[in-house]
Amino acid sequence: MHVLQLKTGTIEENCYLVYNDEALLIIDPGADAEMIQEQIKKTQQQPVAILLTHTHYDHIGAVEALRNTYDIPVYVSPLEQEWLGDPILNLSGLGRHDDMDNIIVSPAEYEFEMKQYRLGNMSFEVVPTPGHSAGSVSFIFDDFVISGDALFKGSIGRTDLYTGNLEQLLYSITTQLFVLPNEFVVYPGHGEPTTIEHEKKTNPFFNA
Repeated sequence: MHVLQLKTGTIEENCYLVYNDEALLIIDPGADAEMIQEQIKKTQQQPVAILLTHTHYDHIGAVEALRNTYDIPVYVSPLEQEWLGDPILNLSGLGRHDDMDNIIVSPAEYEFEMKQYRLGNMSFEVVPTPGHSAGSVSFIFDDFVISGDALFKGSIGRTDLYTGNLEQLLYSITTQLFVLPNEFVVYPGHGEPTTIEHEKKTNPFFNA
């Protein structure tokens, strides 16, 4: 299985292409749909779904374009289904973002259950990691996890946004991510990859 990290948009959100010899998953396509399409073309694989760790604008800006191009379904937490079509909830419509268009995405075809999935002959588990937002989830594959904006290299996600909660986020990371094998690679929503072991040992939010 391969993981390709693509930085999108002005705040460099990480979109991930996870693929094998049979299919490809698009995770958190935040912006730059044409660039993502070019990278997909290089893999020579066919996308089968778009998976969302959460629905802040910087993670969903290219969803509609890619969904329409490839005619594939979108998966999202039921707690944030409504956020896709609401610029206030997905933050694109707030005053501090007057320089961008409101992002309105059609409802996702599927709402995640916290369970094991198999798509395109790839297996992964969806686990709840709220705290950055109420419906934040992470995707656990065989030897890596895509953590969205829960856990970063040397940091954690913001908790000062709507439905953010610091205590809840620390609990999510401790109970859902830090229980994974130390060698697991963590692919975050922003910044560079890390490992579970590195964050357990050095992340300042857990080593004060």
